[in-house]
Amino acid sequence: MRALVQRVSRAEVRVAGEVTGSIGPGLLVLLGITHDDGADQVDRLAAKLLSLRVFPDAAGNMNEPLAGRGVLCVSQFTLYGDTRRGNRPSFMAAARPEHAEPLYERFCERTDAERGVFGADMEVEMVGDGPVTVLLED
Repeated sequence: MRALVQRVSRAEVRVAGEVTGSIGPGLLVLLGITHDDGADQVDRLAAKLLSLRVFPDAAGNMNEPLAGRGVLCVSQFTLYGDTRRGNRPSFMAAARPEHAEPLYERFCERTDAERGVFGADMEVEMVGDGPVTVLLED
């Protein structure tokens, strides 16, 4: 399981022009799930995200956790795109939708996340808050 996490001032996701999820300050999470992932991996990654200290404290140091800020989670099977051979990514490592969707929903529930629509063609808009992007893996 992989999550590309971006600290944002705001972010939203739209499907067919309709907003399905929106947050102010917080974290935009692009979540990729592979065949071997299960509930244990979801729970560990969700706990890691909730305790990730990437927000500035009073001294301006990245030392504060999420603590009341928002989470917007978007399913992102392309995080498992393999480009080691050729120029077209292979997505063989990405989990099939019937395996990935319940795990995506579990992650969103564990993190109280706003969300996109699993498997939909989505437009994701975000305003980054500093150059803070982290890759979490389990």
